[in-house]
Amino acid sequence: MTNDMWAKVMGALKTTVGANNFSNWIEPLEFVKLSDAVVTFKVPTTFIGNYVQQNFGEQIMYELNRAGGSVSRLMFEATGASRASAKPAAAVTKATFVDDIAGSPLDARFTFDTFIVGKPNELANAAAHRVAEGGPVTFNPLFLYGGVGLGKTHLMHAIAHELQRRSPELNVLYLSAEQFMYRFITALRERKMMDFKQLFRSVDVLMVDDVQFIAGKDSTQEEFFHTFNALIDGKKQIIISADRAPGEIKDLEERIKSRMQSGLVVDLHPTDYELRLGILQSKVEVYRGQYPGLSIAPGVLEFLAHRISTNVRVLEGALTRLFAFASLVGREITLELTQDCLSDVLKASDRKVTVEEIQRRVSEHYNIRLSEMIGPKRVRNYARPRQVAMYLAKQMTSRSLPEIGRRFGGRDHTTVMHGVRRIEELKITDSQIADDLELLRRALEE
Repeated sequence: MTNDMWAKVMGALKTTVGANNFSNWIEPLEFVKLSDAVVTFKVPTTFIGNYVQQNFGEQIMYELNRAGGSVSRLMFEATGASRASAKPAAAVTKATFVDDIAGSPLDARFTFDTFIVGKPNELANAAAHRVAEGGPVTFNPLFLYGGVGLGKTHLMHAIAHELQRRSPELNVLYLSAEQFMYRFITALRERKMMDFKQLFRSVDVLMVDDVQFIAGKDSTQEEFFHTFNALIDGKKQIIISADRAPGEIKDLEERIKSRMQSGLVVDLHPTDYELRLGILQSKVEVYRGQYPGLSIAPGVLEFLAHRISTNVRVLEGALTRLFAFASLVGREITLELTQDCLSDVLKASDRKVTVEEIQRRVSEHYNIRLSEMIGPKRVRNYARPRQVAMYLAKQMTSRSLPEIGRRFGGRDHTTVMHGVRRIEELKITDSQIADDLELLRRALEE
């Protein structure tokens, strides 16, 4: 085997493992020799050699044999020098985003440009922008927390992308808490703790996603605490995400909670209607390019923004499915098609809002008895709240018109249909009705 053969193999590996993995793990390998079916490489550190062996060893041997070599084993010799130190002092070191360790590479879609900002996330977005600007550390760590699908990971990826663009000389390490724990356990088992410490304490920016997963893991917490302290003392930026505030993470050591609370702790609140609608409108603009000629009827996005309120990922996934389905069947995206195509998603989103809950909230809002609202009287004081409740039941639940009618004193579905249409007309011309509807929706979505 020759250097030319290895160069050919590297070309094949760049295609199969991806640019990031190639840059971080394959490119540093220096071919030494092939002897007795064993290929020897020089590597900057033992850690890199071990990682390449575990994650890319079989693929490298496959490509080597495919290129004409006869290889049964790989051997790595650590030189003790890093790639950065092998370059002139004035050279710029390319940013290292070790997203392959995290098991979830940086998503090219998750940038600041694609992050829709609203009241629930404007502080988190502003803080993320500040960190991504680089320069002197202003608050450390930045701790982002919130429920699933509210944008924590999106913001972390956006920070990483922006840092890469602004400051390519920085060494940025992004990974999940589970991967931190995995690397720590592996280092312990293989007695490679010095390599582990070298990797995690030589970064300029450390980003750890879903840190709640280290709670209750005593040894991992111990090492995380020392890594955390070393980076803070070295004026290095730390960004952490979790599904809850530091003080609410059960079985997390108090000293770690205290350290995390010493920086800026930002809550990504559940999305409101305006933010969800903005996200949908942004996605529609993207999909129009993918599905030319496909039209979407008025009111569909508003319907989805009202009905799918807990999880942005579910909301975006629903829109993706809707456009794909409409494209396949060659139909306009109407409210009827939306309800048919997304019946399972809409039913799952209905679990927190029932017709009975809507009736109770509406009767309280208009200060009338529940029995009066669902009773037979047609006087205006009762009829208008009844129509509002019917409209909300149609918008916020998956119940059919006959089912809704039965819950309103056994009324016919045509009566419900008339009530829904009347409120749709009034909300355009009567600002009080529009305000009432928005207040009631927000109360029901809490």
